[in-house]
Amino acid sequence: MIQLRSVSKKFKLFNQQNAIISVIENANLNISPGECVALVGASGSGKSTLMRMIYGNYLATSGSILVDGIDLTKAEPREILEVRKRKLGYVSQFLRVVPRVPTLKVVAEPLLSIGKPETESLEIAEELLEELNIPKKLWQLSPTTFSGGEQQRVNIARGFAYEFPALLLDEPTASLDKENRDIVISLINRAKNKGTAIVGIFHDQQARELICDRQIDVKKFTPDINGSDA
Repeated sequence: MIQLRSVSKKFKLFNQQNAIISVIENANLNISPGECVALVGASGSGKSTLMRMIYGNYLATSGSILVDGIDLTKAEPREILEVRKRKLGYVSQFLRVVPRVPTLKVVAEPLLSIGKPETESLEIAEELLEELNIPKKLWQLSPTTFSGGEQQRVNIARGFAYEFPALLLDEPTASLDKENRDIVISLINRAKNKGTAIVGIFHDQQARELICDRQIDVKKFTPDINGSDA
């Protein structure tokens, strides 16, 4: 479902006399449907860079990144947006939403964007918000006013509203209490059972052991590492 073939990434440091640093070199990776792979390694080893390349935020210097057969290194911007809409979800650590949009519609947005009826989309959003312990009295408020933990759970609900064939997770259980952490682990395992291919960064070792089928130390892809995690 997700394939990386000989992927490399170099950055030019314009504020350091145009120095070139190699962050990722010759990364080869294959994630099958229903499999969860954890990216592990020290801070600065390239985990976030690799995730951002898979999502299409960073363009690989060389190699190919395929999501369901579509090479994001060669795709047009509109094609990347379509992949993100229907094939590749991303749950970051931070909730970024348009101010004043009610939480219920924030969660339902991935479904509404692909044309699912509003009533059905809102029902799915309600179920996820309830499961993730977001009080009903908050559903019509903007999540920009919520606590950090509540925003994180809204972000997770939004990421799981649509059943993406592939999913990227960046610290989905960070800062959650045990009850909500266990709920998120359950959501991830349910997605795996439905065939979602998952790549994630999990500093929570116990969660990683409960969720992931394999761990990939990105250090093997970064022989010339010399900088911070971009």
